[in-house]
Amino acid sequence: MAFLTARGLDKTYVAGGRQLTILRGVDLDVEKGEMVAIVGASGVGKSTLLHVLGGLDRIDAGSVTISDANITALPDAEVVAFRNRQVGFVFQFHHLLPEFSALENVEMPMRIARMGAEKTRAQAEALLARVGLSERATHRPGMLSGGEQQRIAVARALVMRPALLLADEPTGNLDEQTGESLHALLREMHRSYDLTSVIVTHNPRLAAACDRVLRLEGGRLVAADSGTAAR
Repeated sequence: MAFLTARGLDKTYVAGGRQLTILRGVDLDVEKGEMVAIVGASGVGKSTLLHVLGGLDRIDAGSVTISDANITALPDAEVVAFRNRQVGFVFQFHHLLPEFSALENVEMPMRIARMGAEKTRAQAEALLARVGLSERATHRPGMLSGGEQQRIAVARALVMRPALLLADEPTGNLDEQTGESLHALLREMHRSYDLTSVIVTHNPRLAAACDRVLRLEGGRLVAADSGTAAR
């Protein structure tokens, strides 16, 4: 059985009195240790799919299983606890808390899990070092560049040592050079942290660096050539 399995995912929104179907019976299998890219046109539902896979959004029908946990069958409180322990998220916009330092932002998932202060500090400092930002530990997000903020977001996503990393356009708000640097960081972290990763991207180079590329179109996933990722 695959590490991440989705079966028959349906998702419909109501907007302006009309029903908009985003996902139509989506099936997905991601093996442990695999890095999969999801591409597609803007507005087709890539972010919705990622949110459903990570338990940030509920589906209308279908199931999502991560390892041996069917998260679609869990109560909301248990989904939140599972997500905090097992799933790391990186978004296009970093969503760092502006009133906290870089170090405190990285610590936040462990604080939510009520881990001991000494352990949280040590783990957060280690992650900051891994992403090359130890000297920025006391800086608040507003004092950091876009690339630095996104590196902090990567560190925060991995501080709980999750098994699954979900990244939604992680380089979409960065210039080309900074984006390439973040690509390299994501690939390094994927390998060294033994992650299973699903990355939504418009960037053809990031997609091409993944093990597989899938395209979301018409509410379903189909195999895609990485060379078409930007279209």
